[in-house]
Amino acid sequence: MTTALTGPHLTDPPLDAPVASPERGRLFGEFLRFGVVGVAGFVVDAGVLMAGIALGTGPWLGRVISYIAAASATFALNRAWTFRNAAQRDGLGRQWVLFLLVNLLGFLCNYGTYAALVTGLPLVATYPVIGVAAGSLAGLAANFLMSRRFVFGARPDPRPSRA
Repeated sequence: MTTALTGPHLTDPPLDAPVASPERGRLFGEFLRFGVVGVAGFVVDAGVLMAGIALGTGPWLGRVISYIAAASATFALNRAWTFRNAAQRDGLGRQWVLFLLVNLLGFLCNYGTYAALVTGLPLVATYPVIGVAAGSLAGLAANFLMSRRFVFGARPDPRPSRA
């Protein structure tokens, strides 16, 4: 028996679907767009962090602020592009809060990696943007899966995908 939290998502391709099926193609397109949006989020994250550090926030508070800025930017881009065909059943503010909540797992992977590298490697302490990059990669898969399932409720698009 499957549950909403553990079972296959209704829009996921069947496990026995051919590797090159249209369903897998749409899923790959979503993941690719999610990755591109993640790169934009990285630029926002790193830029806000560097600006915050220059303004005196330090690397810890600066990272929290930069993460919120990047999460807000990626939410907007994912809503408009990555999951553009998903049902928009919740209001914008409610969906943004849900996005932040379900991406908490990705944030923990992201910030945990960042913190471990900043405290453990002098090179990363000197150049915290390296920790931001490593943290972004660590949180990518968790954020994609959780966003797709719980925030955007992605469903197959009857139109051909344009990645």
